[in-house]
Amino acid sequence: MSGAVLVFGQTGQLAQELARLAGVRCLGRAEADLSDPEACAEAVRRAAPRAVINAAAFTAVDRAEAEEALAQRINAEAPGAMAAACGAAGIPFVQVSSDYVFDGAGSAPWAVDAATGPLGAYGRTKLAGEAAVRAAGGVHAIVRTSWVFSAQGSNFLRTMLRFGAERAEVSVVADQIGGPTPADALAEACLTIADRLVIDPAKSGTYHFAGTPDTSWAGFAREIFTQAGLACSVREIATTDYPTPARRPANSRLDCTASEAAFGLKRPDWRAGVARALTKIKAGEARQ
Repeated sequence: MSGAVLVFGQTGQLAQELARLAGVRCLGRAEADLSDPEACAEAVRRAAPRAVINAAAFTAVDRAEAEEALAQRINAEAPGAMAAACGAAGIPFVQVSSDYVFDGAGSAPWAVDAATGPLGAYGRTKLAGEAAVRAAGGVHAIVRTSWVFSAQGSNFLRTMLRFGAERAEVSVVADQIGGPTPADALAEACLTIADRLVIDPAKSGTYHFAGTPDTSWAGFAREIFTQAGLACSVREIATTDYPTPARRPANSRLDCTASEAAFGLKRPDWRAGVARALTKIKAGEARQ
């Protein structure tokens, strides 16, 4: 068994942040294609790491409505195969999941044991991935998160920076509430959890990790514009004014007390995460 933590994913926001951390080895699609679950299991067996983090997923929420079979392979069957290989080798597995496993009803933060009820294909496949990881029977942590952003890749922050530079006003949904999560903070949390599970397998279970304070997409956009010094104004709209193929949960608040109790992980301030991301972009450190 090697000393490295094996990460599935290389180009996504979370994988890029994990790659910055010591003792991590990231696998790209050429080394492990998530549409081939057995190839993923073989990659685990071949690497013999101390732990595995799955930072890769089919994240195109709207496209998943038309490509659910592919999303199911990537988001459910592949993590199940990874978890089974980890279980057979006696190493911990960390699976990143999503607020989309919930139906978004009400306004209370979702507890880790709250009833699930995904509204669309993406949420269904992520929930199926959770079930597959648990069924594998090994040491694991399922880490649900929400609204991930970073300096690189395709995400809300990058989109707002582009729109804010091009437009005087943008229309942004104001009736969906959640906790934006800096990818760098999520990466550190996943690595902390993986390392803790190596020495304390009894902490296996489901956890939430998301940024604070909870806000709307409109509030998120305003903070981005303020910190970036962009004069663009935000016009608040309802979800019904911005129809998409997939339904989004209105309430994505996550109760993160379990992850703090088990691992000492406090919710990161997403506003500080925005500042870090803008610093990286200005310094030319971010990749598109």
